[in-house]
Formats: sequence, structure tokens, C-alpha cells
Amino acid sequence: MSNRIISLRTVDVRFPTSKSSYGSDATNSDPDYSAAYVSLETERGNRGFGLLFTIGRGNDICCAAIEAMRDLVIGSDLDDIKNDIYEFYNRFRCDSQLRWLGPEKGVVHMAAGAIVNAVWDMWARDEGKPVWRLLTDFTPEQFVSCIDFRYLGDVISAEEALDIVQINESSKHERISELEKYGYPAYTTSPGWMGYSDDKLKILCQEALEQGFKHIKLKVGESLERDKKRLTLARSVIGDDVKLMIDANQIWEVDQAIDWVSELASFDLWFVEEPTCPDDVFGHKKIRDKLKGIRVATGEHCQNRVMFKQLISNDAIDVVQIDSCRLCSINEILSVYMLAAKYGKPVCPHAGGIGLCEYVQHLSMIDYVRISASLTNRVIEYVEYLHEHFEDPCIIRNGSYMPPMSPGFSIKMFPESIEHYKFPKGKAWAKN
Repeated sequence: MSNRIISLRTVDVRFPTSKSSYGSDATNSDPDYSAAYVSLETERGNRGFGLLFTIGRGNDICCAAIEAMRDLVIGSDLDDIKNDIYEFYNRFRCDSQLRWLGPEKGVVHMAAGAIVNAVWDMWARDEGKPVWRLLTDFTPEQFVSCIDFRYLGDVISAEEALDIVQINESSKHERISELEKYGYPAYTTSPGWMGYSDDKLKILCQEALEQGFKHIKLKVGESLERDKKRLTLARSVIGDDVKLMIDANQIWEVDQAIDWVSELASFDLWFVEEPTCPDDVFGHKKIRDKLKGIRVATGEHCQNRVMFKQLISNDAIDVVQIDSCRLCSINEILSVYMLAAKYGKPVCPHAGGIGLCEYVQHLSMIDYVRISASLTNRVIEYVEYLHEHFEDPCIIRNGSYMPPMSPGFSIKMFPESIEHYKFPKGKAWAKN
């Protein structure tokens, strides 16, 4: 009996986080954390869930892009997808009409990722495993066959990737045990939103210490004097042993970034994130070369694996930051982890958004078990809000993500949350 996908549903879900300045930074003063949420169902009743993250206006456009791909999904057989999920992924990347709107970037690329991730969720649910365990249980050959190496052959091949995975194969169960016992290290951005008062910053820094976090990030770029004041307040609470990072959210020109961050160097910064335009490879390299001792991080807005290839292989950044919704699903994201492993760069995922923490924990755990086999200088971003809307929310213990144990990608939302926050007719928005 076949097991074809017979239903695709999208919902525009938005949370009015702008009211509390949650998520505010130098370039985004009033974000409403939002999800273009997708659910799939097969004729046998298998279900899968995915989303892509936005910060409000335009979330409906993302839903429309998902709907535009309906014909690429409906009728696909889950058993066929399991036998060759790369082929399923590739049809979205190569569709002759939708591709013109990218190619492989922007809303269409993100919408395709939400759908393919929903299929990964469906597969893991069908196997009774969390996504990170589904992929760590694959054979090395099966694992590498999922990864998109298109346009990367000049810097890494599938054969090189297979060698990396095979080297780690015999010791992977030790790392799985370590994750189950201690979790994966996290850093928190929750104290550092731009719109928070100084008192709130200090209170949240203290709470972060009590929760076991050893890495804290603050938003910067609005005012140099205010940045100095906020960093001083943060250091007064967290001391010298906790790593402190800053995030400029693309606010600076290249030379301005060099001058501004140099003024903040005395705060012993671990990295500066998104110091300039995310597409400017040479700008990042110039910043990195000038800022000796301060790592340069980017990737939250890096649109595809080819941009990452340029940033990584040209040594333009020190820290690679993938976003689970910006790239086109696990299939493309794993290629970035492979690139980073080859060039010896840590991946520290961005997770400041609805559902992103739930997603990225799986990705970094897959990386630790199968690709990098290291936790050195690797942390996953964590923000403390909106997890209560998920049936299997991420769990933080002593400043670390504990590995998900429930089947799937941890991204299924409660129906009542979807109903309450759907835009524009949910109760959360009817009052506005």
C-alpha cells in the first residue's frame, strides 16, 4: 500500500513580542516573532511539522511561498522519500519555475526548507526517534548521501565528507552518551536585548549565571557610549570568567565596525556577530584581519551554502553561525557543518526566534556525533521565551541543551497556541 502525502496546511502564526522589546536590536526595534507554520499528512496518517521564522510583516508572503510548492509535495510517497530524501529535497531546489525567484535564496528557499524539514520530522516520528538520533543512526554512506554538495566541489567533495564521518563512526556512541549525560553547551542572549533597561540587563545577567550559562551575548550598535555602559554593567555582574559576546545585527560599515569594536576591546569580547552586511565576504575578512584577538562571527542571514563556502574558505570569519530556517533544510545545513569541519571552524548556531532553539539543538548534536566530534568553542544560542507553545520544547540544564528524546524535530506546536496567535484573526491579535 502506498503512503502518499495528501495534505499540506500552512498557518501564519505571530507573537506580539514587540510590546516588551523582546528581540530588539540595533536594526530591528520592534520584532513580532512569527512562524510560517506547515503541517503535512499522509494517507496512512503520518504527520510532519515544520516552520520558517520571521519577525512579523511578510510572514504571510512566506506562507504563500509554501502554498506555491503544494504540487511538489502532494502525491509524494513517504517510503520513496526515505529511500532517497535527497531527490525529494532536490526537486525544490531545481524546480524550473520557482528557481527563478531565487535561485536558492530568499523566501522561496526558506519555504522549501520548511517543507523538507517537515518531512524529516515525519520520517523521525515514523521511526519513533528524535531527528538527531535518526541521522546519527544512519550508516556513513546513507548520512553523506543526504547532503547537498552542489557548487562546493572545489573546496569539499562527498568523498572527503565520507572520510570525516567514517573516522568518527567507531567513537560516536561515546559522544551520544556524553550528550545524554551532560547536554550541549549553550549561550544566552536573553539579557541583552537593546530595548531592555539597565536594571533589567543586570537582573537577567544574574539569572543567567544562576542557570549555569558561561557565555552571554549583548546587542550593540545603537550608541558607543551606551554600549560601553551596558558592557560595564554586564561585566560587573558576570565577572571575568564568563565569555561575553556582542551582536551588531549588520548596523556598521566595514571601517566603522573596526573602529567601534576596537573601542570595546577592553571588555574582553569573545566574538562580534554580524558586524556588517552579511553578504560582504571581503568586508568580514578585513574586519577579522584588523580585530586581532576578537573573533568574527556571521551566518544568521547567510542565504545558502555557497555564501558559506566563500566566508569559510577565504578565512573571512572565525565562528560559523547557521540559521535552521534560512537554509533549505537539514540537507543543505549539513553541508555547512562539513565545510566548517574541514576548515577547523566551530559552528555556533543562531537561535533567537520562535522554534529556532527547538530546531538547532538537533543539528549541533548531529554535528558533534558525526562530523566535528568536538565541543571546543562550540555553543548554541538560547533565548528563554515562547518554548511553552511546543509539545516537545527544548530543555536547558546547567547552561546546556539536553538532547531531545521524543520522536520528531521538536517543532510541533500546540493547536491551541496556533489558534490563539494566528494572524490576523487569533485572539492575541483581535485585541490590537
